[in-house]
Amino acid sequence: MKREATASSVSLIQLTADAADDAAIEEVDAVATAAFEVPQFSAREELRRPWTRCWVAREGRRALAFLIAWHVADELHVLNIATCPTARRRGLATALMSLSLEYARQQQVRLLLLEVRRSNRAAIRLYRKLGFTAMGVRPRYYSDNDEDAVEMVLTLDPATGAVQPGRDEIRIEV
Repeated sequence: MKREATASSVSLIQLTADAADDAAIEEVDAVATAAFEVPQFSAREELRRPWTRCWVAREGRRALAFLIAWHVADELHVLNIATCPTARRRGLATALMSLSLEYARQQQVRLLLLEVRRSNRAAIRLYRKLGFTAMGVRPRYYSDNDEDAVEMVLTLDPATGAVQPGRDEIRIEV
């Protein structure tokens, strides 16, 4: 699956274990290293799992951002989404999240789930804009600094793909 993300030369591709070459996998790992102080995963190991879905935003042959999710039963759990610091504020995360929502609708997914650092206000605003609501907190979830994670959920009607209205179960400040 390939799609234009913005008016620039950025394209979105789905990376699969069958189609991923070493260079593409290393690019995802490089984005993770640039975006996170300590990457928590290996793209190569993730892509070996049959339930892993990975989308990459590329400019030319260079990866700028990625989203990794697990598709299990009627749920899509977003594990990681990251953008190179030099490519932020260009709508890449929004484009990747929109593509994952498009995939969820096509696959008749009912729930999209994710965890986000409580301090990551920009990400929380993005998820809220897409319709996610806060359903819980995982205390000291992130091992690098013991920061809490906010659990967020988006419910889709599997038949129509329409976002189902939800409400926060916990209070978070944005």
